[in-house]
Amino acid sequence: MPFEFERQKISDVILIKPKVFGDNRGFFMETYKKSDFYANGIEVEFNQDNHSKSSKGVLRGLHYQAEPYGQAKIVRCGRGRIYDVAVDIRPESKTFGQYVKVELSEENKHMLYIPVGFAHGFVALSDEVELLYKASGEYNPQADRGILWNDKDINIDWGIDFEPILSDKDKAQPKLKHIFEDKKIGR
Repeated sequence: MPFEFERQKISDVILIKPKVFGDNRGFFMETYKKSDFYANGIEVEFNQDNHSKSSKGVLRGLHYQAEPYGQAKIVRCGRGRIYDVAVDIRPESKTFGQYVKVELSEENKHMLYIPVGFAHGFVALSDEVELLYKASGEYNPQADRGILWNDKDINIDWGIDFEPILSDKDKAQPKLKHIFEDKKIGR
């Protein structure tokens, strides 16, 4: 099998380690193989691929799409190094409000599977970062939602000792405890 699948402390989030074949010419690896992913519990049809570029210190997130437009994602860092974070926002979940944080980089080539019902964010740790990810649903601007990156109730350890660079939108996101107050904002 060209992948190792490691369930994280929130077992629905899965770290995927691809098998990399390298030599003096470079490397080759598979980044997705439906049969292997399905055999390991990732039974999701992916409908959109995204690619973003960020500079060191940029923090994007925490983002999600409201139901019924939720997105599962497979995230990988094609260039540079990031801390990637997935926050459980499923109100009925035993792990609601908890998060998983992993380092993804062009060196380790790991990927993170994030199911529907999680908010996602990352912070760029290297001078340039390129993030590539598959999404199970197409982007819907009316369903675009977020949670404040430094919400004390979640208390994410972003692993940084600097003030991150944020978009105006990410600076103004609500706290987790407020995302379900208004039906237009919640799931």
